[in-house]
Amino acid sequence: MAAFDTVETERLTRVARALSDPIRLRMLGILAEGRSCCEFPDPATRNVPGTGTPAGICVCEFQEQFGLGQSKTSYHLRVLREAGLVTEETRGKWTFYQLNRDAAQRALGRFGELLRGAAARH
Repeated sequence: MAAFDTVETERLTRVARALSDPIRLRMLGILAEGRSCCEFPDPATRNVPGTGTPAGICVCEFQEQFGLGQSKTSYHLRVLREAGLVTEETRGKWTFYQLNRDAAQRALGRFGELLRGAAARH
């Protein structure tokens, strides 16, 4: 197993922190399924600016799904973004989040390497 440098250790720590909350895990599950998972309304019906349908899910849709206020919802999404697990697209006052599948797979792969290395030592 390759050694973990300081930067990678910090990155994995942020991912672990992001995954440690049930709300954030549920948010990631919704993002993994996409807009069709929860019968979210078409963003065009909410007068979202820009062309085309945003690929992600809006902060307001997470608020409705979880019954959370805007600041708490934004906090959870910020933790996920800082861990590199989600990307965001801003359209006017609207912010849409999408799962960063490549980053999530890389992080989970590195966690797997870490755990396999620990198991091999015992």
